[in-house]
Amino acid sequence: MTLAAEAPDLDVLGRLRGPAFGFAHHRGFTHSFLGVPLVAAVVVGSVYLVWRFLGRRTTDPTLPPRWRLLFLYACLAGLSHILLDFTNNYGVRPFWPFFEKWYSWDIVFIFEPILFGFLVLGLIGPGFVGLIDREIGVRSHGPRGRLAATLALSGVVLVWGLRDYEHRRAVSALAARSYQGADPLRVSAYPTMANPFRWYGVVETPAFFALAPVRSFDPEVDPEDKLEIRYKPEETPITLAAKKSYLGRVYLDWAVYPITETEVLEPPQAGYVVHFQDLRFAQLPSLFSRQGEPQRVLGAAVQLDRNLNAVADIFGSGNSRKSLPEPR
Repeated sequence: MTLAAEAPDLDVLGRLRGPAFGFAHHRGFTHSFLGVPLVAAVVVGSVYLVWRFLGRRTTDPTLPPRWRLLFLYACLAGLSHILLDFTNNYGVRPFWPFFEKWYSWDIVFIFEPILFGFLVLGLIGPGFVGLIDREIGVRSHGPRGRLAATLALSGVVLVWGLRDYEHRRAVSALAARSYQGADPLRVSAYPTMANPFRWYGVVETPAFFALAPVRSFDPEVDPEDKLEIRYKPEETPITLAAKKSYLGRVYLDWAVYPITETEVLEPPQAGYVVHFQDLRFAQLPSLFSRQGEPQRVLGAAVQLDRNLNAVADIFGSGNSRKSLPEPR
């Protein structure tokens, strides 16, 4: 089950064909309901081959492997992977390839330290309990680790419940006010790491986006003078060409609040770079920068020549960003 729960992330191997291809297929087939039984079959089949190679040995000869039951458990593990990825703000495509819409619950961060802590305690707890039992001469009964696993999973569910409740309060607070005199067309709240009462709000109005951090405990949106306003850029032949490129189509399919920024290369005959950013992640703290310029978290860009042909895909905004020819 551990192998089957991790196996869907083997889709990262798609990056070997380039970052744009890898981005397009991340959380795709292996994270879908159709892919779960196939991935489970590959995992169980691999374990079966190892078992045959080792001479069909088991720790208890009276308990031979029940491969059909193991396959069902592997499917359950794969579904748990989809559920965990659905809870964060990156999302999954569970109905791929028949319906490629992204779904996300948006209640926990991509990496949630509190959930990680619960699961680590559930993993190492039985070892400490067993050590104490041996020291005092107590013999435990039943499956080892049952209590620790139950407590860990209960903690995860409690965190989800609290996060979902606070998320609803944050969204309601964002929708209940106007922004520079404009009523919102759409509002969303995205989680911060560890703090269930602080959210990154994104508000769409007819003319602009407002990045509005919100405290769900009150609930209260930051004052008007602290909001970050991103005006919707005018559509041009340059941005349209970038959006029609391979990377542009993939990025816009995934992004919820996409916004573009056009950079004219020097000399002008060199072409243009159209930067894509999803405002879901615009408020995240930047870990790297280039000459004081914050990195676009989960951003991308398309380089165009002067004839508006896509010539390269660009990821990131620092000195380490990579430029690759667009797949044909």
